[in-house]
Order: sequence, then structure tokens, then C-alpha cells
Amino acid sequence: MPPSTAVIPGGDAYPFLRAATTAVRHHTRAQPDPDTTTAPPADRLHLDTLHAHLTALHLLVDRLAEATRPERPAATRNLATAHARLWQAADAVHEAFHLLPAPESGAGECRPERLPEGPPVLTICQRHLAASHAVRRKTTTATLAVPAP
Repeated sequence: MPPSTAVIPGGDAYPFLRAATTAVRHHTRAQPDPDTTTAPPADRLHLDTLHAHLTALHLLVDRLAEATRPERPAATRNLATAHARLWQAADAVHEAFHLLPAPESGAGECRPERLPEGPPVLTICQRHLAASHAVRRKTTTATLAVPAP
């Protein structure tokens, strides 16, 4: 069967992953069209949630690559590229988060040393730091420096 007509099995194989994809699509459709209306700019909460999604995808792709490596090395190379691109996206969202205006309380400063668990708004920093440790174990700086095509 040619690749263009290959059938992907359906059913309830990955219901939570399908639900997450549906939720992202719904959220995208719910955003106002910037061409027809004035869309509100992204806020820190929005970027924090998006960062959580990206880092979860990053971990999932990492685990899929590990499971795929022995049987399909060529597929693993593509998953490694996706792994790097997801990290680049998460890193860019984290940077954008810190470029947005901080809340009036001043809790938006990235200083997790003040409290062991950090202020609630800094969950993005904690998540990013944890993900960056995983990235450093498996990815070289040169791989991450390659711009996306």
C-alpha cells in the first residue's frame, strides 16, 4: 500500500492524546482572527499553559524516540529532530513569557531562590529548568542551535 493511502488505526488507542489535540484545535478556533478583529495579546497565563503543553509533548517525543530507536533508527532521527524543535519552541515561549509585563505584585521576577517552591507564577521557570536538564543529557548545543527550516 503506498504511503499516501496507508490507514492509521483509529479507535481508542490514544484517547487522551486525541483529546489534547482536539482541545488545542478548539482553543485555536476560539481565538479571534487578527485579520478581522483586534485580538487580545498573549498574557503570561496563556504562555505558561502553552509552555506546559510544549514540554509535555517534548517528553512524549523523547520517550517515543527511545522506544523506536532499536527497531527503526531512521524514524528515530526524525523524532530527534522533532525533539529539538519542540525544545526550541518551549524555550522561545519561556523567553516570551518573561518579556511580557509582570503582574503588579512583582511576583513575575524569575527568582525561585526566594521560596523553595517559588511563587505560583514561576511554575514556568521550574518546568523549564526541569526540561532543560533532560535536554542537556540527550541533545548537543550544536543541534539546538540549528534553525528550524
